[in-house]
Amino acid sequence: MPSPIPLTRLLPKKFYPSTVLGACSSPLVKYAKDSTLRVPTQSFHGRDVHRVCSSVINWKELRSLHPIGSGGFGAVYRGFYFGETVAVKKVRKWSKNKLASRQSFWSELNAAHLQHKNIVRIIAATTCSPASKDNEDSIGTILMEYVGCTNLQNIIYGPADALGRDRCVKYSKDIANGLLFLHSHSIVHLDLKPANVLVSEKDVCKIADFGCSQKLELDRDLSPVAPHRCHIGGTYTHRAPELLKGDDVTLKADIYSFGITLWQLITREQPYDQYDRQPVLYAVVAYNLRPSLTNEVFHKTAWGQACKSLVCECWNGDPRARPSSRDLVVQFEIM
Repeated sequence: MPSPIPLTRLLPKKFYPSTVLGACSSPLVKYAKDSTLRVPTQSFHGRDVHRVCSSVINWKELRSLHPIGSGGFGAVYRGFYFGETVAVKKVRKWSKNKLASRQSFWSELNAAHLQHKNIVRIIAATTCSPASKDNEDSIGTILMEYVGCTNLQNIIYGPADALGRDRCVKYSKDIANGLLFLHSHSIVHLDLKPANVLVSEKDVCKIADFGCSQKLELDRDLSPVAPHRCHIGGTYTHRAPELLKGDDVTLKADIYSFGITLWQLITREQPYDQYDRQPVLYAVVAYNLRPSLTNEVFHKTAWGQACKSLVCECWNGDPRARPSSRDLVVQFEIM
């Protein structure tokens, strides 16, 4: 199946427009006239395993799929691949908008060539699947590192006590470092929220779910700019006001989403839970509606006051006034 997103959106410039694309620093290698993103030899779970990183998905070795989550365009399973635990995402056709389904699959691969401790790593991806009833409506399959079933949403709104200052700072720093790495590669996530941040057994946050992401192009000043204004998906409570207005996408859209996420971490409250969706969409743009800052945590300590100030900077209506992902990393280093 041809990609609706140009190959140039998936790989660094130095690997195109050659007829056969060579290996890159990524866990994936794309070859012309091939529907499969191929995987070179690499370290997997701390070991050099050539067969795990085979050039195609060996479907006979992908076993024991157990559902662990689902979303608008597909489902995620826990499975075993050559004996190693992996996460398997199957992107399915959405009958109401098949183009959106295809875009979601290929957008997931914007992060395919990236490896970072705060980003969920892609192991392999293909548009080819074994013939079966379950795969009839499948657009593609993505194999990823298995982080676990816990996300930041579970932790924030779980039964445990408040996270505390140190844990809030650690999680925020992890997310900011992940964003900094993505933004350094001109990738904007566009759906950052607690549910899309997985938390490993070692308590490390990893940004996941790139189905709404975009790879921005560089202008003459080497500043990332959106190749088009199209924006699909995302979560309305975390969507930046400029996206709601249809303005160009920039990296600062993620900073707005980070601000809402940080507010959730600190308050353990749901944003806009007293409003309906449409009034929120209108008021965020027209009246600068934002979640309430009346929670006592923002006022009783110097740290809380600093967090309040940072949250307000992140969700500023003017993208130019928001801090960068690098600014966020520096801020949490000194907190």
